[in-house]
Amino acid sequence: MTWTAAKIRRTFVDFFVERGHRHIRSSPLIPGSDPTLFFTNSGMVQFKDVFVGARQTEHPRATTVQKCLRVSGKHNDLENVGRTARHHTFFEMLGNFSFGDYFKKDAILYAWELLTKVFELPVDKLHVSVHPEDDEALGYWRDLVGVNPANIHKDPSNFWQMGDIGPCGPCSEIHIDLGPTMSNGEVDVPYGDPRGEHRYLELWNLVFMQFERAFGHDGEIVQTSLPKPSIDTGAGLERLVAVLQGKFNNYDTDAFTPIIDIVAQKAGVTYHTNADVDVALRVIADHTRAATALIADGIYPDNEGRGYVLRRIMRRAIRFGRILGLEEPFLVDTTARCVEMLGDIYPELIAAKDTIHRIVLQEEKRFGRTIKAGLKLLADETAKVEKGGVLSGEVAFTLYDTHGFPLDLTALILSEQGLSYDHAGFEAAMDAQRARARAASKFGTVDKAAYQHLVEAGITPTRFLGYTQEKVAAKVLALLVEGERVPRAAAGQRVEIVTDESVFYAESGGQVGDTGLLVGLETQESTNLRASVLDVQKPFGDVFVHIAMVEDGVLSEGDRVILEIDHAGRAATRKNHSATHLLHDALRKVLGEHVRQRGSMVAPHRLRFDFSHTGPMSEDEIRQVELLVNRHVVDNEGVETDVLPYDAAIAKGAIAFFDEKYGDEVRVLSVGSESVELCGGTHVSRTGDIGLFKVVSEGPISAGVRRLEAVTGMDAVNYALKREAQVRHIAAELRVGPDEINDRVARLIEEKRVLGNELSAARLAWRKAEALSSVQSAKLVNGKKVAAIRLDGVPGKDVRPLAESLRDVMGSGIVLVAGTDEGKVSLVIANTADIRAKVPAGAFVSELAPLIGGKGGGKPDVAQAGGADLTGLDALIAAFYAKAESALA
Repeated sequence: MTWTAAKIRRTFVDFFVERGHRHIRSSPLIPGSDPTLFFTNSGMVQFKDVFVGARQTEHPRATTVQKCLRVSGKHNDLENVGRTARHHTFFEMLGNFSFGDYFKKDAILYAWELLTKVFELPVDKLHVSVHPEDDEALGYWRDLVGVNPANIHKDPSNFWQMGDIGPCGPCSEIHIDLGPTMSNGEVDVPYGDPRGEHRYLELWNLVFMQFERAFGHDGEIVQTSLPKPSIDTGAGLERLVAVLQGKFNNYDTDAFTPIIDIVAQKAGVTYHTNADVDVALRVIADHTRAATALIADGIYPDNEGRGYVLRRIMRRAIRFGRILGLEEPFLVDTTARCVEMLGDIYPELIAAKDTIHRIVLQEEKRFGRTIKAGLKLLADETAKVEKGGVLSGEVAFTLYDTHGFPLDLTALILSEQGLSYDHAGFEAAMDAQRARARAASKFGTVDKAAYQHLVEAGITPTRFLGYTQEKVAAKVLALLVEGERVPRAAAGQRVEIVTDESVFYAESGGQVGDTGLLVGLETQESTNLRASVLDVQKPFGDVFVHIAMVEDGVLSEGDRVILEIDHAGRAATRKNHSATHLLHDALRKVLGEHVRQRGSMVAPHRLRFDFSHTGPMSEDEIRQVELLVNRHVVDNEGVETDVLPYDAAIAKGAIAFFDEKYGDEVRVLSVGSESVELCGGTHVSRTGDIGLFKVVSEGPISAGVRRLEAVTGMDAVNYALKREAQVRHIAAELRVGPDEINDRVARLIEEKRVLGNELSAARLAWRKAEALSSVQSAKLVNGKKVAAIRLDGVPGKDVRPLAESLRDVMGSGIVLVAGTDEGKVSLVIANTADIRAKVPAGAFVSELAPLIGGKGGGKPDVAQAGGADLTGLDALIAAFYAKAESALA
């Protein structure tokens, strides 16, 4: 029988569905309920909350084919991808699960039946491993299944746990002997022999969750049996496909070869004829699958977070394409093929195929414009480095910062030449850039002095047309690269552009600079010119500096170009800026006239407003502010602007914003019927255009200054819907209606307080009983008891009453109680009345406290001290005994 990857998936799922399992679709690569994971890396991730008891399920049996990714943290296979037979970033995990239903016997029988009866793997080639203490599983394999005892192996590592605490249990692995080919031709290589590392391939891991580990009363981890043991199994699809197709390398199966064939054909190469070519083809195939799945799950290339992982993967693939001679985009074709291959089992890929195509092509073109220059720079610099040498960290940083080379890509290229890079130098260059960014303050990376020189040389101010237009033809007056004026800029260069006119708003008044496009006019030679405008600044006067990345063509001083802003971004920014004015007015009405703006940031998707106020806002005050702003929104009032002399504007009641400089004439903005401020930003036409206003957060940033963040429009709608869903979820969890949540939570808090007090009392009683036995067996010195007791995990507030109660039952003597909690020591000495003259507690504590890095004192009958040096506690106790014995002798 011919087994394709698709058929194996389908057969696996059908097998378990026929045996009462519910087929559950793969969860996304972004774990929805596990913040400890960057990506889903196993089949059980989507069921983790079920296994730990946080969620109930209606289906006691389940089966899945799960998308997984391992490219960060301890499960990082990136560097080995393509170089070994079985390392992948993206892979698929077949699994069957039992949530308190069947256990070891059925799990073992199911696995064996599927492998030997359905997939018809040779029984004599299969080996199983069990935990040395799991006699139950061993018995099933040997007596029920009939596995040859010589093929059953005890392995202490066969124990699985979710973490230090939580569900855990032994596991049983099924391996297949791939034969002498995978042990360098040696025939007699037994299971477990290091020479058989690649010969005995793990196919399936059966995890028997039968225990739970939790912290006991003494802080030690205690293992108990679960009332409903569960099953979690995982079989790597790629490995199973390789075995069933008779391949020794996962990449030689139909899970990868359709992608490899496309790349090989495009590059004019043949698979399995050159080791370096093979690695490149395999890396591209693997990274294609990862990129396709990530984009389908809503992750897009970015410079941070999960988006940066995707960008690293894609750019590694593009670079390996260059090794094969592929200069034009090719990932758009391989990812399209991947959608065809995986779309049946993962329909989200088909739904996102247009998005995948667009994102992949955009990233290929973007990196394609810079990779050539980056590779040339790297080649030039490595030519200066001797074999085994180290590349300058500054060069590695330039590749990262200017040419978009992920650091691990630079490291990979260097390693192929037997080189490395200066890690410390790279970090120093990164720190220097951060320092420059801080020093540049509001002017970002723009050199203010350079533009002052331009103005002095005759460059005229930019005419801003953005209040009424969003697209304009303009003339390029000057180009600067790294502070130096240049006649032209080519693809891949970051350039600062000054034009005679612009529709781009330059960052000021808290509003961020616009983004958008710059393209060449069709009547010029620069028709193919295209640059992305990333930011716009005004470093000197009214000279607008468009910070851009040239993506195609050559931009020259004197060119006529088309400037066009990002329309959606501008529209969203308008909403937030007008809302900021209404917010300022509402804050003054709710909190008082003392409120003044102390800073702001207005961007497309959020606004931030810093204001003077002495204390935190109450929930009721925040609600009042939201109501006032949204009342203006609902009333759909007009937004008007006037240009007036500064004094006339102030006389009219206009408020000047914080940290802004104004000319003789100013732009006065009236938003609604009550907000009047000086502002040069862009705004909506009517307050109704804001749509909705919601406060997201409020808190302090410095003494007397608060920061409020908010959203408007669809961002506010989405925020409100998310919060509403959270409220419904909380209500459902509490089993009350949404309106009853507050009362239910108040009752729970009170119940917790009562239980906490009871627990503290019980803990104290238990510690007292424990300490009492120590007192009863205390040393006797001339008939007087001397006892020192160390109690770990006892907070300071419990130590004194415990010491006093122990003293009261001693009859005659002195007791020291030392409680340790969270790295601190609380010390109390108490004695009986008949010996206070000989062993005064206060004097004892004062002399002993320095041994734990502390100090203390008190009365002759009871005294206390505190310290933070736990290492001195043993010496302190010894000194206490010596001093007390000497005084009482």
